[in-house]
Amino acid sequence: MQDIQKTKFFNPTKGSLSFEGVTKEIFNYLREKPENFYDIVVGCDSSSGVNISFPVAIVVLRVGFGGRFFLKKIKHPQSFSKRFQNIHQRVLNEILISCEIALNLRETLEKEFQKNPERFNYQFRYIHADVGEGGKTKDMIKEVVGLIKSNGFEAKIKPEAFAASVVADRFT
Repeated sequence: MQDIQKTKFFNPTKGSLSFEGVTKEIFNYLREKPENFYDIVVGCDSSSGVNISFPVAIVVLRVGFGGRFFLKKIKHPQSFSKRFQNIHQRVLNEILISCEIALNLRETLEKEFQKNPERFNYQFRYIHADVGEGGKTKDMIKEVVGLIKSNGFEAKIKPEAFAASVVADRFT
């Protein structure tokens, strides 16, 4: 995957943002209403076909009051696409992308929060996986959950995995 520090994300309000810009926007969003509780999650989906892409979403919920999202669409050359024709390989790549971004984001946010005296009521513990009890991915649930847990996060699967199955899915 690309160097996360150099990659660009899209936000409907702010447009194109660097990874640093995303972390600043998250910080500013929490700062607007520090009395609220926030849930930060990451989820990824993938398209199938010849030109496979992996849209990954960072979602920041102001619980009970909406939220914001930041999206990065990772595209692979056609020569790579054959590697991801198998749904198993695509889903595992979705999880690896989610984990990489979540680990980088958590580390960056923790550093930012340590530099500031403000305290925020938030959690960043879930990665949303586009797998569920029904359909082609049901046999992958244990593997996906284990991969997410091994990276220090908890897994949410469909129907609770909205960052992957709703937000990122809209950009496949």
